Amino acid sequence: MTITPEKLFVTGIGTGIGKTICSAVLTAYFKADYWKPIQSGDLKQTDSMMIKHLVEAPVVIHPERYSLELAASPHKSAAKENLTIHLEDFQLPETNNSLIVEGAGGLCVPLSDDVYIIDLIKKLGLPAVLVAKDYLGCINHTLLSLDMLRKNKIPLAYFMFNGTFDPDTYRIIAKNLEASTKILQIPHLKTINKHNLNKIVQQLTNI
Repeated sequence: MTITPEKLFVTGIGTGIGKTICSAVLTAYFKADYWKPIQSGDLKQTDSMMIKHLVEAPVVIHPERYSLELAASPHKSAAKENLTIHLEDFQLPETNNSLIVEGAGGLCVPLSDDVYIIDLIKKLGLPAVLVAKDYLGCINHTLLSLDMLRKNKIPLAYFMFNGTFDPDTYRIIAKNLEASTKILQIPHLKTINKHNLNKIVQQLTNI
């Protein structure tokens, strides 16, 4: 099977919904490079470190543009270090390989008082991957995110259902996706490790 190279920006409908696990799946599947432009908090266990730990094959991990100590929204973390994040600070890493870029939180997470994650996606010119997890309110958060992507003319390449979804929730979300968006379902992992992640990668079909 020939895998078409991809450059994708992974975002979510909120925080803590499994973007890094989903990014690891995509990085492994496409044998891609990985880049986390902004790490806000958890500097001893960063998302880049998790990708390196979970992906079976050697992966090129590009360094973060910002590594901020405070575990908070990037605009707050940066301000605590007397920094202001600007869109001009970010350039896609040079690579001939596929590239998975992972954002911070959801589309409206502020990088500064005037700049948000969605602005970074537009600046980098990448199609998006939107990750969702099933919880009370996820339909609302998903539909708002989809609407924002459409209004900003950002193509949604993949929608990732992370974990088990109530059938009624799944149906409403799926019917609001464009026909061009590929749906990926990632099973809940009781134990997150390299072996279990690799099993998911091997089972991917609609990609």
